[in-house]
Amino acid sequence: MQYSILLPLGPTRPEQVVTFANLVKWTRAERLWQGQGQLLDSHHVANWLAGIGIRIPTGFGVSLMPLRSPYQAALEARSVAVATGQPVVAGFGPGALEFQAAVMGKPYASQIGACREYVRIVRGLVNREEVDVAGRHFAVEAKLFDYHQMPVTVGLGVLREKMAALAGEVADVAITWLGSASYVGDVLMPAIRGAKRELDAPAKVTAIVPVALSGPGRDVTALAAASCGMHIQAPHYQDALRKAGIVVAGDAGPEDARKLVDGGVFLYGTPAEIHERLAEYRAIGVDEVVLNTSGVANSLGPRAAAQDLLDILNAAP
Repeated sequence: MQYSILLPLGPTRPEQVVTFANLVKWTRAERLWQGQGQLLDSHHVANWLAGIGIRIPTGFGVSLMPLRSPYQAALEARSVAVATGQPVVAGFGPGALEFQAAVMGKPYASQIGACREYVRIVRGLVNREEVDVAGRHFAVEAKLFDYHQMPVTVGLGVLREKMAALAGEVADVAITWLGSASYVGDVLMPAIRGAKRELDAPAKVTAIVPVALSGPGRDVTALAAASCGMHIQAPHYQDALRKAGIVVAGDAGPEDARKLVDGGVFLYGTPAEIHERLAEYRAIGVDEVVLNTSGVANSLGPRAAAQDLLDILNAAP
């Protein structure tokens, strides 16, 4: 199982990313993952790093589909692969229904159908194929300019069973979020592996896992809330947690945060204790774990988040 890191902050200046990018160069971390940029676009950040000489493998988990056409999504992902000379995992998700309505005027008529079309189109384009799709949600007749590049694999964000099955059908990578090892192993993995696969190679599974090291003056409940509190206010996250046996109020309060810790969603402890819990993901067949220290960054600052990542990675078996 590989280890990677998630950029634990939303940068306002690209220089803020350098420390975390260098962790990928200096440690056994496989790649730097970024979520959807809110101020600086995540693809622009990756290309800026390449421009100053930090060329590292990159993952986007996940870019929100309503913000870019599948052609633009493929072009942006490939631009990072060309600029960095490193492989890219381009992960996508539809976002919340409210977000879709806000930026598109209305939600996708079918969440699964839109994701299926989107992933197929992007994968075809980054694989330098001639794509001719006239779907219910997207219509593309195009081919990217032919140019040698490092591989771009296409991922799909996964919270629940139906999206997991779709990832197992059409995506190169299934990317889980806020999924305990038991939930990923008992619910998501069977759906991924049981899907009728379109591709020759099986889908890889990447689990983004919120973590924090224990220590003096640290409050696990506050750290869990700072990491996950915003997400668990959304209905689709609450539903996914319910399917894992974790019922939250969605008010970002301490009781919800404690449930995430008790339910194995948020991992807290010494480096050795963190790795004991991460080994559960290895045991169920997860290919890559992405360490998410956003709770530490939000509570104690980016330097503390970087130190946690370094200590956890240095303790990896």
